[in-house]
Amino acid sequence: MNAPAAKPVEAASPHVMNTYGRVPIALSHGQGCRVWDINGKEYLDALAGIAVNTLGHNHPRLVPALQEQLTKLIHTSNYYHVTGQEQLAKKLVELSGMSNVFFCSTGLEANEAALKLARKFGHDKGIEKPEIVVYEKAFHGRSIATLSATGNEKVQKGFGPLVEGFIRVPLNDIEALQKATAGNPNVVAVFFETIQGEGGINAMRAEYLQQVRKLCDQQDWLLMIDEVQCGMGRTGKWFAHQWAGIQPDVMPLAKGLGSGVPIGAVVAGPKAANIFQPGNHGTTFGGNPLAMRAGIETIRIMEEDRLLENAARVGAHLKAALERELGQLPGVKDIRGQGLMIGVELAKPCGVLLTRAADAGLLISVTADSVIRLVPALIMTTAEADEVVGLLVPLVKSFLAEA
Repeated sequence: MNAPAAKPVEAASPHVMNTYGRVPIALSHGQGCRVWDINGKEYLDALAGIAVNTLGHNHPRLVPALQEQLTKLIHTSNYYHVTGQEQLAKKLVELSGMSNVFFCSTGLEANEAALKLARKFGHDKGIEKPEIVVYEKAFHGRSIATLSATGNEKVQKGFGPLVEGFIRVPLNDIEALQKATAGNPNVVAVFFETIQGEGGINAMRAEYLQQVRKLCDQQDWLLMIDEVQCGMGRTGKWFAHQWAGIQPDVMPLAKGLGSGVPIGAVVAGPKAANIFQPGNHGTTFGGNPLAMRAGIETIRIMEEDRLLENAARVGAHLKAALERELGQLPGVKDIRGQGLMIGVELAKPCGVLLTRAADAGLLISVTADSVIRLVPALIMTTAEADEVVGLLVPLVKSFLAEA
């Protein structure tokens, strides 16, 4: 006689503050681009912790390196030199062509530091009330300052008064930028994501990036590019702005830099490299030995396994397959993105697809209400990309067929 099936374990967090609209699953473990929940159900992970798990799960070279580091030092504080900071900073300077790095723990902190850099840059020039140009649909974080820079009234609601000193402009419109800043001596920086993530996978055009770089040079402004989500190889280059052949003055990073270990960084070019002096900025956890080892090993493995080329190749394959299956479908507005950062925009809000996809064994996200976001690990294969398409396409078709 067969034993009765075990009752599924409920995924619930009654003692955790209710800040997330969660899918009702709890994940237990993972391998590569697959994860399993506490009840043993398998999922293909096309979200990678929201563009964080660069090397997937349980990577055979990352995990032993982190285990070794745990036996040495996890945290020391920034009273002392951390050799891993210099090693990782040197590598990021080499990859970016910039000058130096400040380490923190999150993308929000990296963006907050960038905003402080811009204000200090202005004050050092004698500008009492520095102003920073930011963009519609942008998302830079949820602290009061980064929330103020963010272009989403829905996430700002209930947290006023917001921080002043921001000028908001539309994407890819150099005339609008020039008009919004004309005759204003207080402007100190232009701040944007090369490809907006939370805003719906909206890319800055290469020509526009070049125009903004030129304008910043003419006006002596800082060009600050948020590469928190679109950087670290996701588009097929180390940083998404490199497709336009430009270099920023300030570049916040996070997410994929540590393959899941919390890490943030602000990379500065010559114009911004010496703005901060001792006492101007700091962090407790930023740059600790464990996070630095995660960043060092992530980049090492990305180079050894040629993951930038993989992201470009598999991303192009995935996008082409989605265009083939969904591109002509009524209700599909656009399929866009670059490398393994892809958005499928539908003509109506599609938040329900988050749970439906999980039920079907696929992890995705929905952003800007109606954009399906795919940001899998950079180790994803073309076969796994085909699986994503095979799971997602029927869900989209049935969703669009509903009244």
